[in-house]
Amino acid sequence: MTERMGEASRPDNLRPRIAPQNNLEYNHSMKGYVYILASKRNGTLYTGVTSDLPRRLYEHQNNVTPGFTSTYGVKTLVWFEEFDLVTDAIAREKAIKNWPRKWKLELIEAMNPDWEDIAHYLLLP
Repeated sequence: MTERMGEASRPDNLRPRIAPQNNLEYNHSMKGYVYILASKRNGTLYTGVTSDLPRRLYEHQNNVTPGFTSTYGVKTLVWFEEFDLVTDAIAREKAIKNWPRKWKLELIEAMNPDWEDIAHYLLLP
């Protein structure tokens, strides 16, 4: 393997990095969360996965990263699941993203029939 000119002499923190798949970096032994945000009851839905749900929710609610949720005002946490392994959370997110909308609505309403913002459940005692 050959290095690009000058790369060998660069400190590690200045070397170009290869982005992980889906721009996600996870320690595969850490917890993971799958979550659904909504713009309103029966409104636009967003399904995501993260290893730090409070941080990720903050990013969505404060439009830290431009994208789907900031464009469509999808900021209310209406459903989430916690997993012991982030790899399990990633698999669950992929499955849910492939579900028909009706199934996602049923999933939300089974846990949160009033579509309340459940972010307060993330606060530590």
